Amino acid sequence: MFSTCTTDTMASTESMMPSGCKIFTTMPDILFIPEFVFGGLVWTLVASTKVEPANPQGWVMFVSLFCFLFTTFWFFIFITGINQNSIWPSLDVGYHSLSAFFYLSAAVLLANVTIGKQGLDKVYQLDIAAVVMAFIVTLLYWIHAIFSAHRWKSS
Repeated sequence: MFSTCTTDTMASTESMMPSGCKIFTTMPDILFIPEFVFGGLVWTLVASTKVEPANPQGWVMFVSLFCFLFTTFWFFIFITGINQNSIWPSLDVGYHSLSAFFYLSAAVLLANVTIGKQGLDKVYQLDIAAVVMAFIVTLLYWIHAIFSAHRWKSS
C-alpha cells in the first residue's frame, strides 16, 4: 500500500511516477523542497508586512497560502505512493502549471505594490525580499511543470 525507502520495483512497472523516498532523488520531484522553502518565505514575508493596499496583497497571500498547502498535500500523495495511476502525470502537469501561473500573477502584483511603496515604508526591504522570493517560486513551479510535462509525454 505505502511505499518505503527500500528498493521497490512495483512502482517502476506500474508508472513512471516516483513514490516514497525516490521523490527526493528524481527531477522534477526534488523541486518540492525549494517550493516549500521559498513559498513559505513569500507567505511569511508578505504576512509580516503591512497589508496595504489590501486587494493585491490579499491575492498574494491567497496564492502563497494555497500553493503552500496544496504542495504539501501533493507531496504527501507522492510520498505515500497514491500517485501510481495513469492520470497522475497529467494532474501533476496541470497543478504545477496552474501554480506557476498563479505565482506569476501574484509576483507581478507584489512587485507593482512594492514599487509604489519605495521609500515610504520601513519594511520596504521585506517587500523587496518577498518579490524576489515570489519570482523564484514562479520559476521553480515552471521548471517543475516543464519536467512534469516531459515525464507525462514520455509515459
